[in-house]
Amino acid sequence: MAEKEGIREGSLEAPERHPLNWRDPGFWDEEALYAELARVFDICHGCRRCVNLCNAFPTLFDLVDESETMEVDGVAREDYWKVVEHCYLCDLCFMTKCPYVPPHQWNVDFPHLMLRAKAVRFRSRGARLRDRVLASTDAVGRLASIPIVVNVVNAANGSGAGRALLDKTLGVHPGALLPRYHGRTFLRRARGRRPLQAEAVAAGPTRGRVALYVTCYGNYNEPELAEDLIAIFEHNGIPVRVIERTRCCGMPRLELGDLEGIERLKDHNIPELVRLVDEGWDLVAPVPSCVLMYKQELPLLFPDDEAVRKVKEAFYDPFEYLAIRHRHGQLRTDFQRPLGKVAYHAACHLRVQNIGLKTRELLELVPETEVQVIERCSGHDGTYAVKREYHEVSMKICRPVARKVKELAPDHYASDCPMAGHQIENALGRERPPEHPLRLLRQAYGI
Repeated sequence: MAEKEGIREGSLEAPERHPLNWRDPGFWDEEALYAELARVFDICHGCRRCVNLCNAFPTLFDLVDESETMEVDGVAREDYWKVVEHCYLCDLCFMTKCPYVPPHQWNVDFPHLMLRAKAVRFRSRGARLRDRVLASTDAVGRLASIPIVVNVVNAANGSGAGRALLDKTLGVHPGALLPRYHGRTFLRRARGRRPLQAEAVAAGPTRGRVALYVTCYGNYNEPELAEDLIAIFEHNGIPVRVIERTRCCGMPRLELGDLEGIERLKDHNIPELVRLVDEGWDLVAPVPSCVLMYKQELPLLFPDDEAVRKVKEAFYDPFEYLAIRHRHGQLRTDFQRPLGKVAYHAACHLRVQNIGLKTRELLELVPETEVQVIERCSGHDGTYAVKREYHEVSMKICRPVARKVKELAPDHYASDCPMAGHQIENALGRERPPEHPLRLLRQAYGI
């Protein structure tokens, strides 16, 4: 009876995220892992509220429903991994759906359990070449952006023969949109650049000058993200300093379960970021996944690291930063161009930061602008959508988003996550590319 009451009532308190105790030897015990998987899967099977979020839950429920007992005890252990493989750690089940997250006594944290499973498997079996390559964003970016090489890479990624070869050798689906690489990366373009010479004006918790963590994607694939951010911030009198000596945030390695790899990246990046914070700079990044890594995932992986905590408290999403300053009267609203109707996809890794829809809030300041929000996952996840075995599933997840964009018939469609934006583009038949919200705000300013 107690369990039935728990299923009916759930928890009405705010979700409470516990640190991932990966230093404990018990974390790596496979028998303990399987026992916890069975426990949580049984709770999920009895609830099924998350069935429409991603393919992990339908996979689990199909396994249960097709088993001899029609319960979790009828599912073979080796099939548990089919569920794990479809979880791309978006955290939406934890943050928006599950009634049994802490402080509920059942203590369900589905994404972190999937992360634990991925970590145990990575430590015992490693990862296939394709997955290691996709997670090595810095190394691949440095190689692919070499002059001449960049032309070969982009040509291969855009040709039928090149994509067939990638499919055969690495398992990259021919139908996935792959990002272009730039020989003139953002950091090459910004070399020697000096921040705006203006006095920093504090507003709320913001100190009025920011250090820009460009991200791998912003450096190698879409340098205009960083260029638009700088133009907007400096139009608002906020000096922007480009951070040059950092590496990948570690999010692709989180998806692999490579916790030691994340620690190596953390040990490289955090001292440089702390130095900038101590010098009086706030931190921003144009990609939500990277912001989330510093604001949530690293603090949960390294809860006793004071430097990680300091970086967390200084890190902002760019629209979060601008919205704070607007509330304190420190945002320019001298917009020159209306945007009309904007279909805005709220990216998962932004939604779970619990900062609200700050992008919509800022875009709606522009006169003659209507913002329609789409709060559904695009199914991209950085690497999930490009893998041969998951691409079709990812497109199925994205179709409702694309359908909504078509229904709205907007003047612009956008997502804070540039990769999600291109996933939507793919689902729309590649009719027209997305426009990042930073680009739209810059257009509205006319700068």
